[in-house]
Order: sequence, then structure tokens, then C-alpha cells
Amino acid sequence: MRKLSTIKIGENLQQIRKSHGYTQEKLAEKIEVSARYISDIEQDKAKPSYDVLISICNLFKITLDQIFSEYLDIEENKTLQYSLSGYEKLSEENQKTIQYLISYFNKVT
Repeated sequence: MRKLSTIKIGENLQQIRKSHGYTQEKLAEKIEVSARYISDIEQDKAKPSYDVLISICNLFKITLDQIFSEYLDIEENKTLQYSLSGYEKLSEENQKTIQYLISYFNKVT
């Protein structure tokens, strides 16, 4: 866990945005802010407002703890979370393949 006095979430927000296939411009349009503001947030030059954080969470169907995870005392695998964030966008066939593989590997171990 990092010091609370140095909270920087820009890189985390950038990873979340990219894992959902959004450009800065597309995200800005969806949550009605400027692309420059998104860029400044991702570079930790600006801190997002509560309204912006809530809009991002609602858009990507995530919780605030996913944004601030490295500052919270929780056990979680962020990489897995980002990897699975696009699951619902996959075709039904690809989703079934992933389900099969998970089931298979759970039986093997």
C-alpha cells in the first residue's frame, strides 16, 4: 500500500480505459468532459472530481476500489481484473471457450 499523501491514479485509470477499448476522446465524450482533462488526469496533472470518478465507474461498470486498489488494504489481482473487463464484449462462442478453459483448468489443479 502506498502513502496516502502521494495518491496518483492516472496510470490506473489509463489501464482501465484502454482495457475497455476507449480512447481519451471517446471517454471524454461519454462522460462529457474535455479530452485534455482526461489526459491531465491520466498524467496525474489534475485530480478527477467525484462526479467524473462516478461517471467513469458507471460507464465501465467498476467500483471505486478498482481505481484506488493500490492504496487500499485489500487483496486483489488487478491484472486479472483488467483482463476480464472486456469479457462481455466477446462473442458468445469466445465466451463459451473461455468458460470451458476455466472449467478445464479448475479440474486439472
